[in-house]
Amino acid sequence: MQPIKNWYSLEDSLEPRWLACIGILSLILYSSMQFLIPETQGAAEKVLVLTGLIAFCLYGKGVRKAPLLLLIGFLCLQLFSWTLGLWQYPQWAIDDPRLQDLARLFIFICVAWWLKGSTRNTLIVWGLAVAGILLTTLIAPDDDGWLTGFTGERVGFGIRNNQHASMLFGVSLLGLLCFARRFWSDGNARYLRITLWCLAMVMVITGIAVGQTRAVWLSATIASGIGLILWVIKSVLEGRTRHLTKYLVTILLSIVIGAGILLSTLGDSLNHRFHKESSVISQLVDGEITEVPYTSIGIRINSWIAASQWIAERPMIGWGPEGRQLVMSETTWLPDWVLAKYGHLHNYFLETWVEYGVVGLVAMSLLAIWIGRATWLAWRGNAMPDDIACFGLMFFIYWMIISNFESYNSFPSGLFVHNLVVGGLITHYWRWRHQTA
Repeated sequence: MQPIKNWYSLEDSLEPRWLACIGILSLILYSSMQFLIPETQGAAEKVLVLTGLIAFCLYGKGVRKAPLLLLIGFLCLQLFSWTLGLWQYPQWAIDDPRLQDLARLFIFICVAWWLKGSTRNTLIVWGLAVAGILLTTLIAPDDDGWLTGFTGERVGFGIRNNQHASMLFGVSLLGLLCFARRFWSDGNARYLRITLWCLAMVMVITGIAVGQTRAVWLSATIASGIGLILWVIKSVLEGRTRHLTKYLVTILLSIVIGAGILLSTLGDSLNHRFHKESSVISQLVDGEITEVPYTSIGIRINSWIAASQWIAERPMIGWGPEGRQLVMSETTWLPDWVLAKYGHLHNYFLETWVEYGVVGLVAMSLLAIWIGRATWLAWRGNAMPDDIACFGLMFFIYWMIISNFESYNSFPSGLFVHNLVVGGLITHYWRWRHQTA
């Protein structure tokens, strides 16, 4: 039991050790095997949820009220919207309210509980997740892996589709940037840590390039830029400018060298991807949205226009859990091939609005505000290190941007990232609550 004992950072953990062993093991499997051995994902998630909720509800006195109230509110919202659908449009309503759709956003409760308020545990679990993602790319199908990507083809490494693999690389990039100092600092196995960081960074940046997902390029650039600016400002305000110039020069040189290598090997394909829909973008900038062609961007724009028409009919409470499918299957002016190929809107916020109305957007906003406030309080209370707080902020910016172009939180890969990151932030908040109790 010694490894489990070392996992704990709070002295008053009350749950039985056998329950803790099962819960922590399921968390480790959940974080590391999500994509590497996807067959284990469902079982690990179920065990994590079962053990985490049992322990949290029984022993989470002092921290369980807010998240459980939010969870209950989300469940009630889904039930209400579904019940109205059965009454008002039974021809389109489904037999199941699909409570798991929004309830799975709260798996972070179980993640946070078994992390036990520990920064060390959080970094271990996040590190296992990145390692699992990178190892998954090495065993990807030949026609969807690295070698194919190096030829200029867009690849997704067998992870659902190209956008989801790129999203995972983007999150990994933010983490490697935020925690670089931990890898490069003096101490045990320093050169091994530096080597692992460099290898991971090369794989992540190359993965973002060959994934050719423009939304990830945009969001990762903005989030990284804001993080860099905040780091410089904080260093100047705290008088830690001695090595600032050296770090900035190193960062800029790394960017220039990395960009040069990528452009020399993948320049033509990246340039083609970047400029592929420039005419469509120009058309949108000029306000010409009535005749948008059905390209990658055009499909999104047209589906968003269709969604706005459905939203206008039921703006407050939405169309229930099948709202996004209704838009794509029942909008008569969308081409048949679009209706057959796509079942979602490539925009998580629009999907929430279509399915659960303004009430759903308010519920999502309350969850985001609670997470943001908890992160702020934990950081201000010295229960959360600066680099984890910075990662939380950069991740929020990144997630808000890419969620406008793909409904990641509607799919297992996005839910996995959401719950793992939010769980790591909230566990520090509970640690702060414990310290100030």
